[in-house]
Amino acid sequence: MKSALKIYRSLPRHDSHSPSAVSIGNFDGVHRGHQTILARVAHVAQERDLTPTVMTFYPHPRVYFARTGNRPELMPTQISSLRDKVWGIQRLHIRQLALMRFNQKLAELSAEDFIRYTLVDGLNTRWLLVGEDFRFGRKRTGDLDMLRKAGREYGFEVDIVTDVVDEHGHRISSSEVRTALAVGNLARAEHLLGHPYRISGHVVHGKKLGRTLGYPTLNVNVPQLCAARSGIYIVRAHGLAEQPLNGVASLGVRPTVDNNGRVLLEVHLLDCRVDAYGKLTRIEFLKFLRDEETFPDLPTMTAAIDNDAQRARDYFALHGL
Repeated sequence: MKSALKIYRSLPRHDSHSPSAVSIGNFDGVHRGHQTILARVAHVAQERDLTPTVMTFYPHPRVYFARTGNRPELMPTQISSLRDKVWGIQRLHIRQLALMRFNQKLAELSAEDFIRYTLVDGLNTRWLLVGEDFRFGRKRTGDLDMLRKAGREYGFEVDIVTDVVDEHGHRISSSEVRTALAVGNLARAEHLLGHPYRISGHVVHGKKLGRTLGYPTLNVNVPQLCAARSGIYIVRAHGLAEQPLNGVASLGVRPTVDNNGRVLLEVHLLDCRVDAYGKLTRIEFLKFLRDEETFPDLPTMTAAIDNDAQRARDYFALHGL
């Protein structure tokens, strides 16, 4: 039976001194490259009787520095929510997650203190896997040479992971996934992720406008800087019934009916009604249909939605889903 993932929001751990095999990264999207890395962590941990462990950060350090520097244009978009990232990490047999809040205190921690506080005292690290360009500590002064020297002093081995490439020799990275999602290329995103792109969240109450138009929707909040292109998608909803439910969805800021600028995922289920409020669902994106539009009036918008729903029905009829 698979053991549960333990999440630590501060270090050292309050309930364990067990030695760890650790990888450090942002793991946004938990794509095929990340999957290869984490499979290696789990394998080495099993071989050496260590606890397979991931250390990651929230928010993304680049988001933190963009905010503090008042440079919002430098913020990377977000492939997965924290929930989806944790879920993706857990299913790869990782048993510990050090979820470190990236704040001023962590940003100003010296490289030496980072090693001592997080790796040695925090996780009792015996084996560490990082990328060849890994930098850490205040002003990114820590590097691989410092890590290896500390490893000799404190008794942990440092291993390096090079870029993970696909069968065509192309690098698999979070930035590649973001690029694919930004242009609505879901096939490319699925190739990089190893599965269809998906967003999970609890169904929340909306303005009920869809009901009056004949298209009731399930509303799901998405990451603030969601990497997916705004627009209309063919989707499937998981977790609301025994089988996935077919649907059509709008991801965006609802320009015709709203002006608050908040991105929302609105899912209309085709030919079925479910009581979904408060339930957790995972929305799987299958095909990009069109960009979000501003319509002159509600009848024009309804006609466009009619067309979207018919295209979704045709898609499911063709693909037998």
